[in-house]
Amino acid sequence: MRHPTRRDALQQGSAMAALVACGLVTAGQARAAVDGAAFEAKTLADALKLLGGAADSKDVSITSPDIAENGAVVPVSVTSKLPKTQEIYILVEKNPQPLTATFTIPEGTDAFVSTRVKMGQSTNVVAVVKADGKLYSTTKETKVTLGGCGG
Repeated sequence: MRHPTRRDALQQGSAMAALVACGLVTAGQARAAVDGAAFEAKTLADALKLLGGAADSKDVSITSPDIAENGAVVPVSVTSKLPKTQEIYILVEKNPQPLTATFTIPEGTDAFVSTRVKMGQSTNVVAVVKADGKLYSTTKETKVTLGGCGG
């Protein structure tokens, strides 16, 4: 299987922008198609490429247990102190498909999300935040004692 490249992501994004400009698809439909490609990525690096990459930031924080007793239900929260936060993505590095969740943050609301994710093994949890059109990230390791993906 061929891994998606940055060029693939740019071509797909450009094609979607053209369809939106022509009125053939809505902006929401185009975004869903692009996000869908990131959900299909098999590695963390590929998912991050499809999202557009991200710079480390101390203004993004992850709250998750240091040791999760059950990998099937690991609580994860992400907070962004960055102004104009638009989106928050949660990725689990060693999952078969690392992009686990994506959230749209309406303008004027607190940039905080909380969910539960499934983790098959001990790994890094990565939060990516889109704020003012730029991407920022942070990483936290979570150890799993009982696997959530059939373990």
